[in-house]
Amino acid sequence: MKNANIAVGLLSATVFCLTFSAAATAADVNKLIEPCTACHGKDGNTTEADVPNIAGYSVEYFASAFKKYNKQERPCVETEVRSGSGKGTKTDMCKSIKDLSEGDLNQIAEYFAGKTFVRTAQTTDPALVKKGKSIHEKKCENCHSEAGSFPSDNAGMLGGQKMSYLKSQLKLFREGKRPMTKKMKPKLESLDDAEIEAVVHYYGSIQ
Repeated sequence: MKNANIAVGLLSATVFCLTFSAAATAADVNKLIEPCTACHGKDGNTTEADVPNIAGYSVEYFASAFKKYNKQERPCVETEVRSGSGKGTKTDMCKSIKDLSEGDLNQIAEYFAGKTFVRTAQTTDPALVKKGKSIHEKKCENCHSEAGSFPSDNAGMLGGQKMSYLKSQLKLFREGKRPMTKKMKPKLESLDDAEIEAVVHYYGSIQ
C-alpha cells in the first residue's frame, strides 16, 4: 500500500508538472505572437486591406520568410501597428522579428500554421477572373497548386488573399525589390500590367 501511495503521488506530481509546463508554454506563445496579432489578427486573419492573412501558411514558408526579413532580402515596408498598446506607432517586419531567437520564430510559425486561412470576400471582374485563371493554369499552377491555396507548396496562400496586398507584392517582385525563384522570374516578367491585374482578380475571386 505504501508503494502504491508513493506511485500515485509521483503520478500526480508528474501530471501537475506537465499541466504547468503546458500552461507556461501557452503563455510564452501568446506573448511571442502579441506583436504579430496587432496587425495580422489573433488567428492570423485580419480585415486590414494591406495586411495579408497568414493563417495556414506552412512552417517552412514562415521559416523562409523570417530568414529573408532578417537578412533584409525582403523589403521591410513600414506600416502602422493596428491594435494593442502600440496602436498607431510605426513598425515593419524586420524590426518586429530582429530580436527573436530561432526557437521563438519557430513557435510563431507553428502557431499560425495551425490556424485556418480565411479567404477574403472581394469584388472582382468576371472577365478578368476568367483571363486570370487561364494565365494561372499556364504559368503558376505548378508551384501554386489548387489556385494558390495549398499550404504544402510552401509558397504562401494566394487564393482568397487580399487583392491590394497581392498587387503590392507583385509590384515589389517586378521592381526587383523582392527576390523571386528562378522558375518564377521569367514567368512573371512575361506578364504585362493587364495580365497581372487579371491574375490578381482570379486569386481574389477564390472563396
